[in-house]
Amino acid sequence: MHTVWKGAISFGLVHVPVKMFSATEDKDISMRYIHKTCITPLAYVRKCQTCEKEVEWEEITKGYEYEPGRFVIFEKEELENISGEANKEIKILDFVNLTDIDPVYFQKTYYLGPGDTGAGAYNLLLDSMRQTGKIGIAKVSIRSKSSLAAIRVIENCLAMETIFYPDEIRPISQVPNLPEKVTVNEREIEMAKMLINQLSTPFEPEKYKDEYRGRLLEAIEHKVAGEEIQSAPALQKTSVIDLMAALQASLDATKPTDGPVTLGQDASVTEDKKPKAKTRAKKVKEPVT
Repeated sequence: MHTVWKGAISFGLVHVPVKMFSATEDKDISMRYIHKTCITPLAYVRKCQTCEKEVEWEEITKGYEYEPGRFVIFEKEELENISGEANKEIKILDFVNLTDIDPVYFQKTYYLGPGDTGAGAYNLLLDSMRQTGKIGIAKVSIRSKSSLAAIRVIENCLAMETIFYPDEIRPISQVPNLPEKVTVNEREIEMAKMLINQLSTPFEPEKYKDEYRGRLLEAIEHKVAGEEIQSAPALQKTSVIDLMAALQASLDATKPTDGPVTLGQDASVTEDKKPKAKTRAKKVKEPVT
């Protein structure tokens, strides 16, 4: 894996040299914007609005527009000094329980491997956090941006999750039309709980696939081969009369044994009859890039 950052974790007077690696990778299929007439990729030019010349990267800096048309300029080194990135330090401020952090705070995950030196300090922090069950709340600067971070243990590795600051989280009160006082039918509650229980299972991430990505790869292969693209099978639409009917139909559809699950009320559903779609072409392998 490519090292994206080198530095050290500090807690108290202890420094733990680490190397940072991205824990995730983008699997989206890259597409380019094409001119329909010429079938040629578009090029994006960095053009100055004043002199109307193309600008090279070495001529570019950053600025903040404090009034319309007026800017204060910052060089890269200035931004690094302000953010503290030059310190190359992940400073642990507190240790907390992971369950204390709402998932809405999490941004991106990185793996933290041992640095070229200090393997003993790395193992000390790893084992201490594993035995206490705590995670560290830290501050770190990456690419001139200061972030809060959660340091935790994943198997035999330290990991860092960048997290939002509290003022970056929008309050739930901004969501329109949230219910204040709700009265729910007890029978509906019981059926909904039964449905949740029937759909409950251990989390197995391997069973979830990106179906859109697979269909897009298949379509790309067909187009490259000059073949006609097959339409995806049309899903049957189920029209339900009311919420109880929807719950009953869902229970019947997910029940592992024969026969419907009933709480004293029959469900009435109607299905739109549609012809079956053509059989899709068999799955193809992802093009090698």
